[in-house]
Amino acid sequence: MRLEKCWFCSSTIYPGHGIQFVRNDAKIFRFCRSKCHKNFKMKRNPRKVKWTKAYRRLHGKDMTQDSTFEFERKRNRPERYDRNLAEDVLKAIPKIDKIRVSREERHHKNRMKGNKAKLLNEAARELEQGINLVKPPLVLQQDPSLTLPKIKVQVSQQQAEENRPMEE
Repeated sequence: MRLEKCWFCSSTIYPGHGIQFVRNDAKIFRFCRSKCHKNFKMKRNPRKVKWTKAYRRLHGKDMTQDSTFEFERKRNRPERYDRNLAEDVLKAIPKIDKIRVSREERHHKNRMKGNKAKLLNEAARELEQGINLVKPPLVLQQDPSLTLPKIKVQVSQQQAEENRPMEE
């Protein structure tokens, strides 16, 4: 079973899926869905469309260079079947996946490192702009009309029994 890559978004195309376009110079373009095909026909650059892999890699949102990607590469050279080698490869696949996932998590964590400071700066800027809307606690204690009145409600015994958690 041959799994192809979409020319536009780089997602996997399974057999029997997608659209294939052959240009006059015999260059083959494969697309996973009509969205990619239409974007190609509109002559859009995948590196400028935010949802594509090319954009994410170009702007540092996905990992670009890692030794685990070497295993996913397409190889056109046939290899002689060796049972021991095939067994070792099948054992190594879960380990490689685990390593790749941990590296992706680390990459994402490093990318999001400065995000907390940015959010705090935005909150401080918003507070500075709307400081006149915030009342200090001393003013609220001195002028009770600024706070909502506290209302006490009595609950009858019958209502309390109805709201009791169910027993199993």
